[in-house]
Amino acid sequence: MRRLRFNGTGSGGGGCPGVHEDLESGEVIVHGPPLTDPEDLDQLRHFDEGEVAVVVPRNTLVDFGPRDETPRFINADDQFDRLFETFEHTAWRLESRRRYASDEDTETWAQFAAGETVRWDYDDAWCRNVRTQTEQGKRFERVRLVDSPATQGQLYLLDNAVRNCAVGEDIRNLSRTEAERLRLPVEDFWIFDSRLVARLVFDGEDNLTGAELITEPAAVNRYCQARDAAWHYAIPYDRFKPDRM
Repeated sequence: MRRLRFNGTGSGGGGCPGVHEDLESGEVIVHGPPLTDPEDLDQLRHFDEGEVAVVVPRNTLVDFGPRDETPRFINADDQFDRLFETFEHTAWRLESRRRYASDEDTETWAQFAAGETVRWDYDDAWCRNVRTQTEQGKRFERVRLVDSPATQGQLYLLDNAVRNCAVGEDIRNLSRTEAERLRLPVEDFWIFDSRLVARLVFDGEDNLTGAELITEPAAVNRYCQARDAAWHYAIPYDRFKPDRM
């Protein structure tokens, strides 16, 4: 069975015609109204028996056909951090990993792992920036995927959501089973202003090393579609009930 990804449609609502892409072979599947007029079909070259011709608006292929564009890599330090200060409207993230090594190097992780009440810092650099940006009307939003049973790292982040939401974020959770049903991407990424995607890059030890910046419109659109589906089905963190071991 093919693993198909829906790239998009030029339709205003019906979803036809549309473009899909085979994630393994790279082949493109186009569907739309069939071309049936015998005189039209006679004009087609190399049209063999068993083949079907469909009509697709030019803009559908221009907007949603795959393109070759190499993402630009930025480091995980100041280059990446500046994105959270310079966006204009929205910063949205999908967190799909089961573990983040950076969490485990903190005092709050040690408190959590020991079963203590975590003493969160509400005035660190991240919290100060979130408050600054949200006071200007900007939005920070996340959907975090959770396994069944939840990993320790995912439970830690569920506790962390109390602090992050208190300073202005909106965080929701989604089961991995539901994410797979929705065919959400398996990688972590941020979307800034629905025009720039920062796909996070991790090493083999789950350390963040940087991000690949994606600006190609059709690719950004696919991530925005994933965002909309995830946000629709995700549950606010304070109502989400994880399965524990």
